[in-house]
Amino acid sequence: MSTDMRTSRAKVRGLGSAKSGTGHFISQRVSAIGLVFLTPFFIVPFVVSLGKPWGDVISMYKSPMNAIIAALFLLAVFHHLKLGLQVVIEDYVHAPALRTFSLLTVNLLATGLGFAAAFSVAMIAFSV
Repeated sequence: MSTDMRTSRAKVRGLGSAKSGTGHFISQRVSAIGLVFLTPFFIVPFVVSLGKPWGDVISMYKSPMNAIIAALFLLAVFHHLKLGLQVVIEDYVHAPALRTFSLLTVNLLATGLGFAAAFSVAMIAFSV
């Protein structure tokens, strides 16, 4: 006897009860793997720039490779943060109105801060 409680259609489509849990899980793992590879390439120029004059820091991030890696790293960090906080909110906030408000706030803040960070890197990279 099967203990699977999904409908036949859900079994065929491969969906669980939440309809998106697998996709969310995979997205979080992919962003984590991306961060594993991006982190050293972000940290090294950052550490090299510490304590240097402002002009040297700007010239470090005017390099297309450093600017692209920094922007990708920051976007991945905020995306991963959004996914992680979403799981925490969905698991531990039980009041529907507070859950909806919290999820909306996390989505807006993480997306906004991610784009603001990437925009800041672009401003440095394209400054004259």
